Amino acid sequence: MIQQQGKFDWMLKQLYDGVPGIEMIVVLSADGLRIARYSGDPDAADRVSAACAGLQSLASAVAEEIPTSDGKMKLVIIEINGGYFYLMAAGANAYLAVLSDIRCEPGMMSNRMRDLVARIGPHLTSPARRNGQTV
Repeated sequence: MIQQQGKFDWMLKQLYDGVPGIEMIVVLSADGLRIARYSGDPDAADRVSAACAGLQSLASAVAEEIPTSDGKMKLVIIEINGGYFYLMAAGANAYLAVLSDIRCEPGMMSNRMRDLVARIGPHLTSPARRNGQTV
């Protein structure tokens, strides 16, 4: 079920096992490339990663309109019929996304995601790319 980044696979599984209702966990780069996933279809994880790139960009643009903000997106929660979507900044140019059903309580999920990011944030960092190459 887990693809890539074996060094923190067990932590993604720990989040999955610790919160009822998680359907998929995806770790992605800011440019929408999947770094790792736990559960769910690989193609769906790629689509979620691509969508997250646009969503984090929109959230950052909105954050810049708040005078006291540093303009950086921290957490986005979207309630959908039948579930929730969570996107959290997880390191330089990296994000953690979770899809869940309605059993998942948003407060508990955001706390668990925050704990995970604090423990493995440096391992989730994705280097910046230009023309498909790491810079």
